Amino acid sequence: MSDTADLLAAGQHYYLPVYRPREVILERGQGARVWDRDGNEYVDLSAGIAVCGLGHNDPDLVAALTEQAGKLWHTSNVFYSEPPLRLAEELVTASRFAARVFLCNSGAEANEAAIKLIRKWATAQGRAPDRRVIVTFRGSFHGRTLATVTATAQPKYQEGYEPLPGGFRYVDFNDLAQLDNAMAAGDVAAVLVEPIQGEGGVMPAAEGFLRGVRELCDRHGALLALDEIQCGMGRTGTLFAHWQEGVTPDIVTLAKALGGGFPIGAMLAGPKVAEIMQFGAHGTTFGGNPLAAAVARVALRKLGSPEIAANVRKQSGALREGLSALGTEFELFSEIRGRGLMLGAVLKPAYAGRAGEILDHAAANGLLLLQAGPDVLRFVPALNITDVEVADGLARLRSALSSFAKKIPST
Repeated sequence: MSDTADLLAAGQHYYLPVYRPREVILERGQGARVWDRDGNEYVDLSAGIAVCGLGHNDPDLVAALTEQAGKLWHTSNVFYSEPPLRLAEELVTASRFAARVFLCNSGAEANEAAIKLIRKWATAQGRAPDRRVIVTFRGSFHGRTLATVTATAQPKYQEGYEPLPGGFRYVDFNDLAQLDNAMAAGDVAAVLVEPIQGEGGVMPAAEGFLRGVRELCDRHGALLALDEIQCGMGRTGTLFAHWQEGVTPDIVTLAKALGGGFPIGAMLAGPKVAEIMQFGAHGTTFGGNPLAAAVARVALRKLGSPEIAANVRKQSGALREGLSALGTEFELFSEIRGRGLMLGAVLKPAYAGRAGEILDHAAANGLLLLQAGPDVLRFVPALNITDVEVADGLARLRSALSSFAKKIPST
């Protein structure tokens, strides 16, 4: 297979057809830019769905991976190795709340571990199975396994996989009164919430909402579990998104940017639940892999630096300003929402459902974007993105929107 067409044909033939990737084959990257195998260059404002927090080909991550690759790739959890031990210690210290860590391979696995930990904790409290309910929020996204897709309160991800596991209850996001009512029966073991819903349209928790959830959890004897898989690791301007609300959780789940592109997930357990899961209660073959942990240690250190926080604030302002100007020019956006470098441009009702079309125009103009549902353009670039890369990305977005606008029927 020597050319792009052959490779694309192979993907269509051999892949399980659960994705619809754009017909480009990316080959290499540097910073916030990538190139396909035909030599076309793109500004990447998607960062692998908020994964490549330090951009592509970060030299410190490459060095960490290369050094560890020459030592030890895998041991399983039957034996210790140094990188995951160091990473666990550093995560506990950085988190300001955790006592112990479970390392795994992905966000879905981290949330699965959290769900199991919640159920184990409720069992240890003497609660019957029907009093171990986990509340999540409509518009949330917590993963694709059977338990996490059930926790994901979006029917489109659940259809066809019934019967779904029991023990989940859904309420509207940012509605404390509704949450209070949902917990009134005393059967709720935990509330699982994203500080900013990603797949749900880049929807931030309202000011004070997380504090209110914490208070309700305390009042009703429930745990607070935060899914920071997409919004954590510096993306909102602080290493953990919930720091901005002054909330102390019982559980936090991480993945995506924690490995800078190398697959890893983590569940952080606070003192209330840190001793609940004992020998044999849970496990993973690849979790805590020395390669992933070595890379994650460097990513964690860099993503938690003052320099990254300052750059997120600076580039968030530039990106917001640019998106607002484009929204005014083309009369396409009803609002720009989000925090830090996790932003969503919401399409006006007249253009509802057309985010995917705009992404096609963006790719044709050398720009990689995401959507968050059919009505929201999602911007989650590398956190060390430069002034030049932001300006170039906005210029290419303007070209894409101009191209899109020309195809809109005149009224």
